[in-house]
Amino acid sequence: MSAIRLLPELLISQIAAGEVVERPASVLKELIENSLDAGASELGVTLAEGGARRVQVDDDGAGIAREDLPLSLARHATSKIGTLEDLEAVASLGFRGEALASIASVARVEVVSRARGARHAFSVRAEGGEPGPIEPAARAAGTSVSVGDLYFNTPARRKFLRTEATEFGHCEEVFRRAALARPDLAWSLRHNGRVSAVLKPQTLAERAAALLGKEFCAGALAVEAQAGPLRLHGLAGGPQAARARADSQYFFVNGRYVRDRLLAHAAREAYAELLHGERQPAYVLYLELEPRAVDVNVHPAKTEVRFRDSRSVHQFVLHALRRALSPGAAAAPVSYAVLAPPPAAGAPAQAVLGIEQSAAAYQSFIAAAAQPAPLPAAAPDQAPPLGYALALLHGVYILAQNSAGLVLVDMHAAHERIVFEKLKQALDAGAVQRQSLLVPSVFRADALDISTAEENREALEQLGLELSAAGPNELAVRAAPVALASGDVAGLARDVLAELRAYGAVQALAARRDALLGGMACHAAVRANRSLALPEMNALLREMERTERSGSCNHGRPTWYQLTLADLDKLFLRGR
Repeated sequence: MSAIRLLPELLISQIAAGEVVERPASVLKELIENSLDAGASELGVTLAEGGARRVQVDDDGAGIAREDLPLSLARHATSKIGTLEDLEAVASLGFRGEALASIASVARVEVVSRARGARHAFSVRAEGGEPGPIEPAARAAGTSVSVGDLYFNTPARRKFLRTEATEFGHCEEVFRRAALARPDLAWSLRHNGRVSAVLKPQTLAERAAALLGKEFCAGALAVEAQAGPLRLHGLAGGPQAARARADSQYFFVNGRYVRDRLLAHAAREAYAELLHGERQPAYVLYLELEPRAVDVNVHPAKTEVRFRDSRSVHQFVLHALRRALSPGAAAAPVSYAVLAPPPAAGAPAQAVLGIEQSAAAYQSFIAAAAQPAPLPAAAPDQAPPLGYALALLHGVYILAQNSAGLVLVDMHAAHERIVFEKLKQALDAGAVQRQSLLVPSVFRADALDISTAEENREALEQLGLELSAAGPNELAVRAAPVALASGDVAGLARDVLAELRAYGAVQALAARRDALLGGMACHAAVRANRSLALPEMNALLREMERTERSGSCNHGRPTWYQLTLADLDKLFLRGR
């Protein structure tokens, strides 16, 4: 007797249901995708007991003809693909033709539909197996699919369902993803008879504000980039919208919500310089490309994809996001600026100087710095974005006034970002300007440090550093980048040598470039308790306004914070 036997059709469907139908939210996802593929402009979702008792989706789509109703519940029956070529260029959300059949094998399902142009509606039911007879029904054009008592015939699976609140939370997230995927459609969500959400057709910004909160939209930046057949658009939340968890990251590929490691990595790299610690970015992004360039037939749940040219997609998304998160600086080129050390007693006060500053401007600048400058006499609505400096608080924070109210600036974090961006631009251009030190900075070094300096002389020169042996156990820094020459050049040299020793010159200047330059910028940035004159503070504010990503330092900490007049009025209970 043969030990191999064919499985019954019902058991086959129940096995398939284990892959497709994990919980009520999985049912909701499949029903919504069918409605979207049917061209619906309005979708209504109704849930009972978190979806375990009932999941129903009503739409005004194309509907299903009477003769096709039984096929809608049959395995491997679909109107969306017919050949291998169709499968390789899937443009619909669903295509396997097994979701409803799998659901019907473990639940009580009713499909009521009226095709567009048809005079009557019809319904069909299935209860844990084959569909029953077709019956007349009353309905406007479109389709309603109701799934009740999930896992009623497989109690072992039902035991794995969580609490009603948990299952509803998962269903609500599926609803949120779908509504974000199609902000041009109308949506509604009801749970246990109560309305949870009603959304009219909206712009993406309006839909994101409704579903993710106004805080996300307040600091979000528009993303719009195209390269050949690739297009990325959507909203990228700023550093202020970052969260402790990655629960506000929505990526859609050709309208399909996906959880893709390649796309997530590209987004994480784009945000690397903007977020502090383990903070997670928030975004709603849409990637469009040729259907043949992406394989959606990777996982039964269809939330994973595979790109034909993954490297090109990764680089496109990375650079498109970086450009969106780095609003362009002023059109005029910005000269390198360094905060000069405190002047010696009796010497003229010197502030932030560009290395190409003219002699006339230099003379007038010294004249202005010699005495405290009043707030420039400009109308409030004409003040620059970061305003004009008022004072320095505890040697750490610049207080400035702009048209909205009070601006608080962390001067070290702000200057660190400025120097970091200058170094990046200079290194990319292959022209890091350096300055010979009048008195070389000598520091103790072991034999490995000395040999590292000698072996990587060319790499050090690219970074604007000139190091040479000053003794058996000493190295001397004889030149440093202009923007860093007044900083801790010995500490800078030690850190750079440590990077070169750990990763090698090629790796340190490529993959480790930003970490390396970030450390250099930190050494050069103005320190706390450094006393700045008003002209110096204003010069720093103007430089911030011209610098990309100036809202955060290269470690991800914010560089400034706005307190509006309304915020201050609340603090002092004005108007109450």
